[in-house]
Amino acid sequence: MRHNPQRFILSTILCGFLIFWSCAKDQPAEPTPDQVPTLESLHADGRWIINSSGEKVILRGVNIPSLEWNSTGDQIVQSLIHMVDVWQINIARIPLSQDRWYGRASEQNDGGKSYRAIVANLIAYGNHNGCYIWLDLHWNNGGVWGENIGQHKMPDELSLTFWKDVAVLYANHPAVLFGLYNEPHDITWDVWRNGGIVEETITLESGTGKLSYRTPGHQKLLQTIRETGAENIVIAAGLDWGFDLRGIESGSALSGDNIAYDTHPYPWKPKPWDAYFGNVGRVHPIIVGEWGGTVEEGHQSYGMDMAGYLRRNFFCWTAWCLHPSAGPQLIKNWKYDPTWFGELVIRELSQPVILPD
Repeated sequence: MRHNPQRFILSTILCGFLIFWSCAKDQPAEPTPDQVPTLESLHADGRWIINSSGEKVILRGVNIPSLEWNSTGDQIVQSLIHMVDVWQINIARIPLSQDRWYGRASEQNDGGKSYRAIVANLIAYGNHNGCYIWLDLHWNNGGVWGENIGQHKMPDELSLTFWKDVAVLYANHPAVLFGLYNEPHDITWDVWRNGGIVEETITLESGTGKLSYRTPGHQKLLQTIRETGAENIVIAAGLDWGFDLRGIESGSALSGDNIAYDTHPYPWKPKPWDAYFGNVGRVHPIIVGEWGGTVEEGHQSYGMDMAGYLRRNFFCWTAWCLHPSAGPQLIKNWKYDPTWFGELVIRELSQPVILPD
């Protein structure tokens, strides 16, 4: 791991300029000459992610949350700068809220303008500094704008609107990957792929209630993105809160190109990892979108085992997460002092990847 103070200062100045410039406009600014893309576009080829030079790429990085639960992000741009400069990540997963993208949350009054500008800044900085940005639809609303904002079982039909807009804006941008939905759960593989009615129990001020909505399914979301002309890599998470990819092997794989699959193998999930996602990763590209541990007994041994498993199998990954109050935490505070898990991730990032021929 290296740290270049001069580069860090320059990066901070650049990022401040990008924030000022983008927030002054309703749509993100076109890149200026000093923002010329430095990243190569990615595509899927068999089980590998390949860049435009034909080289295999292993993406390793972190989740940087907070744009799902507020519209300004908790030091999110500064966090990306720190992770690129100090931890040397080459991908950041950015969880988003479809309501906040359009300014539909109660704390917003600008139609989502400043929120979209933050996302544009993250992408511009990543593209200029060698870090791919995974835009992850993390929270939706069960089909009603401004209500029930949070994690649900599946995306809803308003998620189609979100992905159409995002895909038009970032179609074929070399730095951008699209994550269709965070942690689907408690539905069938048919509903996961093809859509249907989803019913949930939700918390209300008066107690609990029922929420029913139609999900378009992952194939329709993918189709909506492709209809815009966007060929960016699209990432789909499995069932059981993103963990279980077994259905991909038994007929539920998405139809199309440039598709990767996402799994979240936390220490409380079952083994063997090969059965639940590893075997899929030997046929299709997978990205372990969330993994991590707390101070609970057994989590450190899990962390070492998982790190070795990812390394041996050449799987891409983003560790959860870079926030001192959203666990499992990588950092203790906003000085970015690492937890034991953060120290493990730093060690993994410092080791070069020697790919097979």
